[in-house]
Amino acid sequence: MVANPVSQRLSNRRILLGIAGGIAAYKSAELVRRLRDHGADVRVIMTRAATEFITPMTLQALSGHPVHLDLLDPAAEAAMGHIELARWADLLVIAPATANTLSRLAEGRADELLTAVALATRAPVAVAPAMNQAMWANAATQANLQTLAARGIRVMGPAEGSQACGEVGAGRMLEAPDIADRVAAMFESRLLDGVRVVITAGPTREAIDPVRFISNHSSGRMGFALARAAAAAGAHTTLIAGPVHLPTPERVQRVDVVSAADMLAAVETALPDCDLFIGTAAVADYRPAEVAQQKIKKQAETLSLALTRNPDIISRVTQASPRPFTVGFAAETNDVLAYARNKREAKRLDMIIANDVSVPGIGFESTENAVTIISSHGEQSLDRMPKEQLADTLIHAIADAYSQQHPNP
Repeated sequence: MVANPVSQRLSNRRILLGIAGGIAAYKSAELVRRLRDHGADVRVIMTRAATEFITPMTLQALSGHPVHLDLLDPAAEAAMGHIELARWADLLVIAPATANTLSRLAEGRADELLTAVALATRAPVAVAPAMNQAMWANAATQANLQTLAARGIRVMGPAEGSQACGEVGAGRMLEAPDIADRVAAMFESRLLDGVRVVITAGPTREAIDPVRFISNHSSGRMGFALARAAAAAGAHTTLIAGPVHLPTPERVQRVDVVSAADMLAAVETALPDCDLFIGTAAVADYRPAEVAQQKIKKQAETLSLALTRNPDIISRVTQASPRPFTVGFAAETNDVLAYARNKREAKRLDMIIANDVSVPGIGFESTENAVTIISSHGEQSLDRMPKEQLADTLIHAIADAYSQQHPNP
């Protein structure tokens, strides 16, 4: 299967980092950087006491997102900000978790943002304690830890050693790399953890004049479904979409384009950071040789339109160096498998997905499809099914084929 070291399990994960008010808060800056290096999207909640040790601006710069401070922030509360944060997270990790924070969590307090989110989230919660060694050893702290553990909250650390107060013993917050690895280990491996995937979807529009264009019936549904499935499988997913009216899948970066030339430019921009390319877009083969600057008036009974070939995007991809693992689609109306086999060979594709768009109810503008997967390892037919379900099946097949070229190190 695709290489899945523990650190890659954070690819495309949403980590909510809570920072409480202790001297160990300075380590949280490094923790944000480590989590992001592993591919996680990180957002930060700070208690007011934490801001006395490290500034919100530092955490904002490192995370790339505004830092959340107040439960009753008027701007956030208009959208029930603490509930949205709780829903957003795949994991809430509190580091440092002070003795006061552990006590408030154990009591179920919800009078400030961090503990309110901890109560509201259905995501797993982990804490990295940091406090004076005597506070750590105190029976009240240990009782709070037992309460939290009984509720399923993961306790990471603490370590032993010298402390800021000058004492020596248990209570030091674990170092950022250790916490990041433990956070990653809380997640299961997925098929495409850490793999950078680029997907094209939908039609292109080739202008005739300011109000008319050449296009096709592609709805983009298959490509959007594949982008959703790839992101769910752990991939960093870029979706380059022609003009369609579909919502962007979660955890997917979307780039909107119109023409084949636009799509080629977007693909070439994405290629240096692409491990796996899936070309589902129905790119127009031709475009008008000249685009009229004004609307063409209806005059003669016939109108001749000179067309010129568009660039072959997927062939450009397979000619790139380094070359990504490349999957194409063949939407045909006759001799489907023969045309698809020839296309795979001619364009040097690793895999091609063939479907017959002449069959009513599947293919363009439909919610279902039936396809045949063709690769050097053979052919596999998939019966008619919803495109969302088909996307999951295809991503599994693509990931398996990709892993054969990129085995575990």
